[in-house]
Amino acid sequence: MTRCRVNLRTVLFLVILQGAAVVLLSRWYVQLSPCSSAPSNNKVHVLLLSSWRSGSSFLGQVFSQHPSVFYLMEPAWHVWTTLHKPSARALQMAVRDMLRSIFQCDFSVMEAYLPDHYNASSLFMWSYSRALCSPPACPLTPHNQFSNQTLCYKTCDARGLQGVEKACGTYSHVVIKEVRLLELESLYPLLQDPSLDLRIIHLVRDPRAVIQSREEVSKSLAFDNAAILEQRRVWGREVQYQVMQEICRSHVRINERAVLKSPPFLKGRYKMVRYEDMARSPLEEIVAMYEFVGLEMTEQLEEWIYTVTHGQGKGTKKEAFDVTSRDAVTVSQAWRTILPYNKVRRIQAVCKGAMSLLGYRTVHSEQEQKRLDIDLLIPREPYSFSWLPAKTEHPSNS
Repeated sequence: MTRCRVNLRTVLFLVILQGAAVVLLSRWYVQLSPCSSAPSNNKVHVLLLSSWRSGSSFLGQVFSQHPSVFYLMEPAWHVWTTLHKPSARALQMAVRDMLRSIFQCDFSVMEAYLPDHYNASSLFMWSYSRALCSPPACPLTPHNQFSNQTLCYKTCDARGLQGVEKACGTYSHVVIKEVRLLELESLYPLLQDPSLDLRIIHLVRDPRAVIQSREEVSKSLAFDNAAILEQRRVWGREVQYQVMQEICRSHVRINERAVLKSPPFLKGRYKMVRYEDMARSPLEEIVAMYEFVGLEMTEQLEEWIYTVTHGQGKGTKKEAFDVTSRDAVTVSQAWRTILPYNKVRRIQAVCKGAMSLLGYRTVHSEQEQKRLDIDLLIPREPYSFSWLPAKTEHPSNS
């Protein structure tokens, strides 16, 4: 009888020991596995990946104004303007490492790129972040209100970056908008990092509209153009076409890598959005993006989105980063009446592959270009929504 009791106790002990070992091994595997996507801090990290003059400033504000989002605009600008590297390709790793630190709310990485006595205002376009205009970074804007970039710029210049880090830690979502990443491969370590829950929203725009918009701010793009072209000597107007060719190629590389050659850790973490789709159905497209990253639409945001996409402003803006109330559909079609057909024909030639992949029809004459009743946007498969706000049914009455 005694021997039987000893055996039962031994078996029980071994079962408990085995269970404990399984738990420990499981935790060890989760921590070390490069394919694990469970973040250690429960934050969602979102990269808005786009290119210059593609509507990314508006998309950035769509996220920045959300009360659950800590937003930062184009921090890679600091890398490109500080490190003396000849090309965009040579700067990708430094940009990736900066993104990793910022996603983790560690802004010490910025010390290498900022002046000796830096403030929050030393960050590129810092006042476009509602989170940096709100407590605890600044008392100006309550979390349930929209920020005013001009007032924030005048009021919220906090010393150092301690307030920035503290603010970052209080939000469920950290969102970074970036135009200075030309491929996905450099982001693979971030997608495999178990401390990050990274989602990528890839915003593209009709290259013909992009080049028309770029011409309005061409001087401000000269430095970036040189990096994209790897300091190659290109003369005159040919620069814009060579740059656009590289940008179009980057969109193709990113989309093909994410959709056709997707590694396991990228599944379900990439979403492509066309600016034109967002211009035509802003609320539906933004709801889909919010759902993709785990954000909920609010009534205030619905009203704000409708206002900024149905304004009376026409044409295009000359300020590089301003987000003003304009008619989004009119803006998206402006190139068809402004851009000379010879330029349209040339940009169609250098971006032919990207236009085909992303769903933009080419035009074959000036008459076809200017006929706005001809739809140049190839329909994509409809997005599925778990819910839609009531206002989307009758936007004209909003």
